[in-house]
Order: sequence, then structure tokens, then C-alpha cells
Amino acid sequence: MRLTSYTDYGLRTLMYVGLKEGGLATIQEVADAYGISKSHLMKVAYNLGRYGYLEMVRGRGGGMRLARPPDGIGIGDVVRRMEEDFAMAECFQADNACVITRACRLQGILGEALSAYLSVLDKYTLADLMVGKAGELARLYFADTIGPRPAP
Repeated sequence: MRLTSYTDYGLRTLMYVGLKEGGLATIQEVADAYGISKSHLMKVAYNLGRYGYLEMVRGRGGGMRLARPPDGIGIGDVVRRMEEDFAMAECFQADNACVITRACRLQGILGEALSAYLSVLDKYTLADLMVGKAGELARLYFADTIGPRPAP
């Protein structure tokens, strides 16, 4: 299984914005933090907003923030929304022309693997990506841009 860069950037954007803990992040800020293209990230952020993961704040001083708490954003849900398809072989496609499809077990086996893959992702939320050592390392790495952690 492999995620597209579009989905990868989407997950990384959510993690970065989540680390801001309610503060606003700009697309440029996220692009600079990860060293990725701002123009590509604009489409990613737009769709994350459309899917209800990000709230977009317009105007001067605007940006984006999570539209819901990190524990309410499922990784499996994000991956399903961001990936265009999960056609791992020709037999998954509508225009399948493979001559052995009717007798082949590959489609069933790959379908079972895909189901297991998504099932594992469904066990985790954005909050799980931002806790423990991984979350603290990310906070240290992005300290200059995400700012200090808000007081409880």
C-alpha cells in the first residue's frame, strides 16, 4: 500500500495545524515547514476545509485551524477522502480487461488486504499522531513557527 503525496501532505498539514492548538496557520507556513510546494498545498488545504477537517479564516491575519478536535479526526477517514481510488490492480477498475479475472483470486485477496489496511488506520485519530515522543519532537522541530504551547 502506498499513499499519494496529496494524502501525505494532507495528513502532515493536519498534524502541523493541530500542533498550533487552536492558533491559525497559513498555507505558506506549512509549505515552508515541510519544504513542499505552496501551490500543491493550496489544493490540499482547500479540500481539507471542504471535507470539514479545517476551518479557513479569510482576511488579513487569517489562516486555517482544525475544524474539530484532533481526537475527532480519524486517520482512516482522512485517507479514504484524500485518496482518489484504491485500485491496486487492473481487476479493481471499472474498465477491467484482464482475461483471468473470473478465475483469479487476486482481487479478493487484495481486497481483504485493503480492508485490513483501512481497518488499522481506523483505530487512530489525529490526536494519536500528536502525543508522546512524536508530538514533542514535532513541537521542538516546529517551535519557531507554531509558537509556545498555550497555558492550560
